Amino acid sequence: MERPATDTTRATGSGSPVTELGEFLRSRRDRLTPGDVGVSSYGRRRVPGLRREELALIAGVSITYLTRLEQGQSQNASAEVIGALARALQLDADERAHLFALAHSAPAKRPYRSESENAKPGAERLLHAMGEVPAVLLGRFNDILAWNRTGHLLLAGHLDPEDPAHPGRRPNQIRLLFLDERVRDLYIDWEDEAALAVASLRFVAAQFAEDRRVVELVGDLSVNSAEFARLWAGHDVRLCTSGTKRLHHPELGDLTLGYELLHLPEGNGQRILTHTAEPGSASSAALRLLTGS
Repeated sequence: MERPATDTTRATGSGSPVTELGEFLRSRRDRLTPGDVGVSSYGRRRVPGLRREELALIAGVSITYLTRLEQGQSQNASAEVIGALARALQLDADERAHLFALAHSAPAKRPYRSESENAKPGAERLLHAMGEVPAVLLGRFNDILAWNRTGHLLLAGHLDPEDPAHPGRRPNQIRLLFLDERVRDLYIDWEDEAALAVASLRFVAAQFAEDRRVVELVGDLSVNSAEFARLWAGHDVRLCTSGTKRLHHPELGDLTLGYELLHLPEGNGQRILTHTAEPGSASSAALRLLTGS
């Protein structure tokens, strides 16, 4: 089976390069119609979405320059041009940040494969100090670097609690979500959870584009999960920070929990994922059963 292209640049059948920047721009063009941006439609449209020349007109850039951007033939696009494209494409804050990350002007670095991450001792102590609050320390590409007892029992009680401490056995949150049936069954709104996880991974991947670990992760998941491959091809991006999750826990039953992602100040991509329940709710009472309190 041919491995799908997951690196930042690949080739089309015509030999022209296709970049992450180009694919993202085209995916955002495809979701808009001329009516969305106030231009008149003309001629027969083979596919829905804005034509390249329509985007160029709205953004105030030449069609030649936009073509070169999408084909990876133009480097160091100015912030003014990228900002104009973001406005024309009606990008939200996360999509705008992602576009700027893809079009950064720094010279491309030699690809590398980073070493396994380690839990920051202070962050791990914080997890255990939280006690009744289920908490997990995630690495930049969603490796589970550490968890406290309630975090482990809530999210993956069928796994060995010592797994995060051993890089060779360390679970990855996104792999579990797509490839582990028990974790998949945990999420009542699995489709929404999966879409959010992939959009978040794509956002983070742009920040660490030279790290081959993310290429390997995306390639592995694309081969082993058609659902992941479909979502990844959508090019949706989102910086995940907070929200609500509905879980169906095998022992506690249905839970409605709020979550917060606390990004560590070092900017290395590690963050703490916490889950809490509304005080006095059935979910709060159920969570206390995990700690025996």
